[in-house]
Amino acid sequence: MRSLIAAALLAAAALSGCSSLDPANDETLGWSAQRIYGEAKDAQASRDYQKAIKLLEKLEARYPYGRYAQQAQLEVAYCQYKDGERASAIAAAERFIKLYPNHPNVDYAWYLKGLVNFNTLEGALSWLTTPDMSDRDPKASREAFLAFKEVVVRFPDSRYAPDASARMRYLINALANNEVYVARYYMKRTAYVAAANRAQYAIEHYPQAPAVEEAMVILMQAYDALGLTDLRDSTQRVLLKNFPNTVYLRPGGVKRKIPWWRLWDPDW
Repeated sequence: MRSLIAAALLAAAALSGCSSLDPANDETLGWSAQRIYGEAKDAQASRDYQKAIKLLEKLEARYPYGRYAQQAQLEVAYCQYKDGERASAIAAAERFIKLYPNHPNVDYAWYLKGLVNFNTLEGALSWLTTPDMSDRDPKASREAFLAFKEVVVRFPDSRYAPDASARMRYLINALANNEVYVARYYMKRTAYVAAANRAQYAIEHYPQAPAVEEAMVILMQAYDALGLTDLRDSTQRVLLKNFPNTVYLRPGGVKRKIPWWRLWDPDW
């Protein structure tokens, strides 16, 4: 008897579940594309991003060729970003860029891709307080930089170009700092070739970054440790030419290796 009751309860639950999937229970059934889009925007304004995403996805599915469908894709990417679904947001932005490379709003898709990667590193707007990201994985920084570069180079008149440019400058410094951070690490472990390579990379790829001064010092000291005195002296001349008031070297230069823990001590 008990088994029969249990079976009946399971059957009722299954029927209830099926009824919830019945299209007849979908309140949006019969709604126009304009109405679905409007409701999605209202949900977005209320920060109910999950609801907005569901509505926008229904809009795309029902009206794939309507005038709201393309905009809905961008809105989905934005809502996913705001809802913390960063990987999905990047995928949605990339999909839009691939499908509509000449769309009037493709600049925003690039900007959004950059913004998602940028804020993967730190919380929104924390970059204004210049956080130190030198010890973080630079992959997201590079992805953000390339996306912002697309906005600045391809769409110089875009409303997003000024902010993208500002974030690019910040990212250049962050990426250079990352290379110097790794170079320091290698110097500490006497991996001088690796330290020289990372310092050289920072100098070549981020020549305008403030961290280049320190990169040159590390490169000089790595050469010194490797016995490459000509390269050491050449690097020192370049350092003093570009940074004549550098705090890393005493007047007259250095002809011996500075211990790595003294490289950043101006009184040494």
